Amino acid sequence: MPNTVDFHRSMPGYAPTPLIEVPELLGVGSVWVKDESNRFGLPAFKVLGASWAVNQALGPARTFAELAADIKDVTLVTATDGNHGRALAYLARTLGVAARIYVPAGLPEPTVQAIRDEGATVIDTGRPYDDAVQLAAGTVDGDDVLIQDTAWPGYEAVPRWIVAGYDTLFSEIDEQHPGIPELVVVPTGVGSLLQSALEHYRGRAKVLAVEPTTAACVGASLKAGRPVSVDTSAPTIMAGLNCGTVSSIAWPTIRDHLDAAVTVTDDQAHAAMKVLHAHNIPAGPCGAAALAGARAAALPASSVVLISTEGR
Repeated sequence: MPNTVDFHRSMPGYAPTPLIEVPELLGVGSVWVKDESNRFGLPAFKVLGASWAVNQALGPARTFAELAADIKDVTLVTATDGNHGRALAYLARTLGVAARIYVPAGLPEPTVQAIRDEGATVIDTGRPYDDAVQLAAGTVDGDDVLIQDTAWPGYEAVPRWIVAGYDTLFSEIDEQHPGIPELVVVPTGVGSLLQSALEHYRGRAKVLAVEPTTAACVGASLKAGRPVSVDTSAPTIMAGLNCGTVSSIAWPTIRDHLDAAVTVTDDQAHAAMKVLHAHNIPAGPCGAAALAGARAAALPASSVVLISTEGR
């Protein structure tokens, strides 16, 4: 079987996303931004995890072309706060199958329309994200295949595949960066990308998690010493990070290996976004959270990589 990088390279339109050096962002010796604003024509990294999970769940095939040739008549199902659902809808359209996407209350209409534009059926649950996840899972029947990017007891294989798919992003950084960064800053929702970063670097680099102040489930769980859920009903411009519960498979890795976590406000994320735009990096609020978090935490590091997870 191929590794994730080989599989992603077989997908039409694959190209590594840029790693851009912008040393003046933090006033340290070396600052790089991994710009995920255009991944397969989508404005976020999420398609890496979704595509590998779909391949593992429905194949597994050696290449994307083999997967497309062998795929059965299925409906791909998920809940999303934006980019994961759009990525899954894109994959469904590309593979010629159906997609049904559940969204939480308050998701901006342009985000919802972008999912519809990929040909998916969108269901507005009118509920917070965690509830939307459980509602989506409860509808799966027959030829439905749930591709959810968070885990809970009894549902862990697909989220593990999603985490594995994200490793392509960090493998690209290995090839693009002149050495091992001292600090990697990761915007964090349920913790899947964070888990992938921690597993990839395995102590070779420090990792900082960044969450909205209104949805800091990782920080709350670290403080409690166990997974706890937080209320995410307060709106945030960082919609993709507005998650109230840490993924069950991510928690042990986060608990045992995360170096630090910080929260940022919408104002801090917006200010960071403006700075990145001034440097021609089209980050959205979630992507800009990495810079906002690095500024807020002010951890000493001579070489920093900021993961700008989405474009605007």
